[in-house]
Amino acid sequence: MTNKNENTDSEVKRKLASVQKITKLSPIEGADRIEVADVLGWKVIVKKGEFQVGDLCVYFEVDSILPRTPWSEFLVDIHRPERAIRLKTVKMRKQVSQGLAIPLAATGLENVSEGDDVTEALGVKQYELDIPAELQGLVRGNFPSFLKKTDTHRIQAYPEVIQEMQGRECYVTIKVDGTSSTFYNRFDPSVDLEQNRFGVCSRNLDLKETEENSYWKMARKYKLEEKLEGMDVAIQAETYGLGIQKNKLGSIVVDIQVFDIFNIRKFAYVDFKDLIGICNSFDLPMVEVIYVGDFKWTSVDELVEFASVQDYPNGNPAEGIVIRPIVEAHSEALSGRMAIKAISPHFLLKYGE
Repeated sequence: MTNKNENTDSEVKRKLASVQKITKLSPIEGADRIEVADVLGWKVIVKKGEFQVGDLCVYFEVDSILPRTPWSEFLVDIHRPERAIRLKTVKMRKQVSQGLAIPLAATGLENVSEGDDVTEALGVKQYELDIPAELQGLVRGNFPSFLKKTDTHRIQAYPEVIQEMQGRECYVTIKVDGTSSTFYNRFDPSVDLEQNRFGVCSRNLDLKETEENSYWKMARKYKLEEKLEGMDVAIQAETYGLGIQKNKLGSIVVDIQVFDIFNIRKFAYVDFKDLIGICNSFDLPMVEVIYVGDFKWTSVDELVEFASVQDYPNGNPAEGIVIRPIVEAHSEALSGRMAIKAISPHFLLKYGE
């Protein structure tokens, strides 16, 4: 029997490789052999004449690790052929390109339709950052099923969310480039007593307490076990600073910024008002809010442009923005929580992402 708090939400998983339609082709100034194709909300540089508007292609998202095959051979680093083929954001002739579009016939796929996820069929993997020793910790178990992971999808992959958010009051926060952290306290009389405890998680794992682990250092710094006592709640934050993700914010210490509060008993995130209230009550630093008001963007390009002008306090380009409604809502496009992010191309290009 499934526990009432167990994670049964059907949120959309990331499609690293999928069958998609070329919706637009545009010239690139000064370029004779390449043009830019629109796929979903992405801009992708392709060979001129390789596609016609309406053609199906296989689209591979950035951060995909591609298998070594005839259709990916042109991406192999000739100086380091042993290096994995990882897709990054690139810029050619002043045009930013994110991802890769390959003609359907070149991949050998048959009997597929627009929208099909072909990640496993083509052997595509997701790029994962190396984890510093101070973040690895000792594993207690997998990420708890009574919580939700913190993944938020990019607007380019689900542009229809823009229409869903029209007319809604929303808030926009700066996306901190760090590592996802969850601090939870389970307090539910309906479950076994040994399951009621305080815990700390990385993005994918529940961690045992150790002296040097950065996540647990943050829990002790803010006395979270004490503050959450008697509550059935999780605090989700970005841990950032020295030794983490090249410390793009230039912090002289390791710290956190809270971006979500999760009510475990209700298996739901709290609204914006309660997020602010809890952070203030517990004296917790919250992510920077840069906009509160009606959702005013009408296209992917507008959101990406807005993300691109955001900077961290030290002047480095911010990773991007996250947009959520003031009152929590369900997204049909995402089959789950209404929340979307836009990543800055300036950030991706500067840091080779």
